[in-house]
Formats: sequence, structure tokens, C-alpha cells
Amino acid sequence: MVEKAYKFRFYPTPEQESLLRRTLGCVRGHYNKALAARTTAWYENKERVSYKQTSAMLTLWKKQEDLDFLTKVSSVPLQQGLRHLQT
Repeated sequence: MVEKAYKFRFYPTPEQESLLRRTLGCVRGHYNKALAARTTAWYENKERVSYKQTSAMLTLWKKQEDLDFLTKVSSVPLQQGLRHLQT
């Protein structure tokens, strides 16, 4: 089986760069928040937290006033971050 790789270079406009930075910052922040919740649940109660539970947490976080910036970005990268955390 032959594998091919492609490299692309992309030059975002200032608006695109801002959106990318905001999105990646949100993904990083909620990934760490979900990881902390899972770690705490394990060390305090010996409970495993599933993807479904962290997804429900994300929904609750989006409703919090101090985390309302999570609603300003697409939910797809946020959910994918949780999937990466699950694996």
C-alpha cells in the first residue's frame, strides 16, 4: 500500500486568523477543563467519565456566563476535542 502526503501552505486573512485563534483557544481551554474534570472524578471517586458525560458538561459550560465565548465558535471542533480526549 502506497501512502501519499500532501503539504499545503495557507495564508489566512486577518479575520480568518482571528477566528482560527479563537477557535483553537476554545478547543484547548475546554479540553483542559474536561481533562481536569475526568482526572478529579477518577482520583476522588474512582469514577470514569465518558465522552457522553463530557459532552453534556460542554453544553452546561456554554450556558455559563463566564464561558459564553464557547458559543461564538463552531461546536464541531469542540466536540472533536472531546473525542480526542476520549481516545
